[in-house]
Amino acid sequence: MTIEIIPVERVEATITLPGSKSFTHRALIAASLADGASVLINPLRAEDTLLTASALSQLGSSINWPGASCEVQGTGAKLQVPEKPIYLGDSGTSMRLLTAVVALGHGRYRLLGSERLSQRPIQDLLDALTPLGVEAVSEADTGCPPVTVNARGLAGGPTRVAGRISSQFLSALLLIAPLAHKDVEITVIGELVSRPYVDITLEVMSAFGIAYSRQDYLFFRVPAGQRYQARTYEIEGDASSASYFLGAAAITAGRVQLTNLNTNSCQGDSRFVHILEQMGCKVEHSAKGMVLQGKPLKGLTVDMSDMPDLVPTLAVVAAFAQGKTVITGVAHLRHKESNRLEAVTSELHKLGIAAQETPEGLTIPGGHPHGTTIETYNDHRIAMSFALAGLKIPGLVITNEQCVAKSFPEFWEYFDILTGRR
Repeated sequence: MTIEIIPVERVEATITLPGSKSFTHRALIAASLADGASVLINPLRAEDTLLTASALSQLGSSINWPGASCEVQGTGAKLQVPEKPIYLGDSGTSMRLLTAVVALGHGRYRLLGSERLSQRPIQDLLDALTPLGVEAVSEADTGCPPVTVNARGLAGGPTRVAGRISSQFLSALLLIAPLAHKDVEITVIGELVSRPYVDITLEVMSAFGIAYSRQDYLFFRVPAGQRYQARTYEIEGDASSASYFLGAAAITAGRVQLTNLNTNSCQGDSRFVHILEQMGCKVEHSAKGMVLQGKPLKGLTVDMSDMPDLVPTLAVVAAFAQGKTVITGVAHLRHKESNRLEAVTSELHKLGIAAQETPEGLTIPGGHPHGTTIETYNDHRIAMSFALAGLKIPGLVITNEQCVAKSFPEFWEYFDILTGRR
């Protein structure tokens, strides 16, 4: 399947964002581990979050999705052992967080996924679980899924986790730590990438009644004997999704208003608007939300380690800027749904932009992109980012456009709002 993007003179739209994918994953887990019933307001109902919900249902939670909310009957951390393996598709977040969650149970759990998920690293998490009394192994001995966990509850104690590939390993340990028999102390080895996602994890834990202490991003202590508390919890708008609408305004010198983007959010991606402001866009805030007005764009040098998922969006915007854009701090993008550094470079070349992949990121000279057919690598963020280019240039075709269902199943309907066709 393909979709051709029809250019517009400029976009002019008001958008209310879907719920945050990162918050939804974590809130589903916290609610499922709680005693009693929780209600999640404005959760993201997308392929990845539905995979997490399905897995939690296999573990004993009752999860229903009435209207724009989600009702979760928690297990009190008393997990069932499913008869069938837990299948997690392409969702790396689900695989990493749930590998830790099943360690709270008693029995043998198998977690597996797609071919691409079976290439994504998880060994750092498995190594960190071992000192906590968990027997978890990569079945193919590759350091990647499928994973088998022989669970007998979480003993607790001290452990160490590497932070260079993904912050999800640390988030996974934090989510289960309150339910250990002993206090859990986690030391982070080396630089921790994607730090704001850890802040999201801690914010959700706090909201569901969990206490912890920390020393920056180097050391975390979670006291034992705690329980997640059921509650009603509202999930804020998804800052990652916001980037596509902001990028559309930037590229077309248009205007987009976002009614529910929390620019003070712990979502690292909420700060993308400030990058566009540095590139020349005008930003205004009012009681009705945040407005970005596109202006002539100039390149910049920026460390994207706190918002790596938005590198494809920035790369496409940078293709229309004057001057060079240098993106650093994102070597770990090689381990995402695709090798995103390689994929972005390849597709920018098709647009006529001489981008270069570097050890830590990308260098993108601005220029005059032209139409082409974009390969999406079954990666939702490649599809959504490169669609923006088609708003400015004719002849831009996106292949496998349905891959956006992973995080934003209604993306193309929202895209029609941008172009005035809805």
